[in-house]
Amino acid sequence: MKIFYAIQGTGNGHLSRAEQLYPYLKKYGDIDFFLSGSNAQLNSTIPIKYRSNGVSLHYKSTGGMDYGKISKSLSFNIYKEAKALPIDKYDLIINDFEFITSLACRLQKKKSIQFGHQASFQSKLTPRASNFNPIGNLVLDKFVQSTNYLGLHFESYDQNIYNPIIKDEVVHATASNEGHISVYLPQYSSEFLIPYLLEQPKFHFEVFTKEVSQITNFKNISFYPINNTSFTSSLIRCDGIITAGGFETPAEAMYLNKKVLSIPILNHFEQECNAAAMKKLGVTVIKKIDSKFHQVFKDWVNAENKIQFKLTHSTEDIVAILMQNIPTNSN
Repeated sequence: MKIFYAIQGTGNGHLSRAEQLYPYLKKYGDIDFFLSGSNAQLNSTIPIKYRSNGVSLHYKSTGGMDYGKISKSLSFNIYKEAKALPIDKYDLIINDFEFITSLACRLQKKKSIQFGHQASFQSKLTPRASNFNPIGNLVLDKFVQSTNYLGLHFESYDQNIYNPIIKDEVVHATASNEGHISVYLPQYSSEFLIPYLLEQPKFHFEVFTKEVSQITNFKNISFYPINNTSFTSSLIRCDGIITAGGFETPAEAMYLNKKVLSIPILNHFEQECNAAAMKKLGVTVIKKIDSKFHQVFKDWVNAENKIQFKLTHSTEDIVAILMQNIPTNSN
């Protein structure tokens, strides 16, 4: 079987998930990956056969979406790329929230399955943010259209939604607590974060950022380049993590029984929805970093972590379910 796997490259989570899935998917056929977008910073080992700038996300240094830069990054060649994408050569098309592949399937009348975290929002039972955001809802509902879907989320809110894909190195890790706080907040610049972290001199922070190419130390802060191995190590050894409102990182942290402080990217509806789901699980969620952060941090770091997060399905289980229940394009 020939498998086409489309990855949304607006962050590292989609690419990290594909890396975890790759060894299990290979058992079912030959796989070609398509990476669309320019925000992912991981140096991936999976074979990326097709690339596109696609739709990329940009952030202001103070935590919000930079819609001006986002609009400038949009390619007018997307329709042309969709028509030229050679999906007709593949028996199975898996789409992890990638627009060009979705458009190509509609233009070329090919079946596909939307697979991943965003696919879970195809169900009306998946938690949504309380604020009214018609554009955000529209993106989650219509940005990727497919023949079927199989979603991943913190809980099984519906029959087609399963637990997160957790990396093998996390599943098999022995968690420890070396006292530091891991930080991954791609929406904030280091310059913005430093004053707030310096207000907590009793704690050491390991901050992962695309702004550095090597480990840099400044007082109680160590800045690390974006790297899957070093980030996973930091997470396994930390006391807690401060991160945005993504999916994979909070899921891995909760699996390791780590404290999570979530700060969703401002005006990022999907992250606000994730935050709503995390709140129900007991995660501390704040809107932004401001003058109140000093006290918020103290309350959070001193609180008992009561979250119990378990997996009901392994990665191998989920891949088997995926392969057993999707339509193919075989003649």
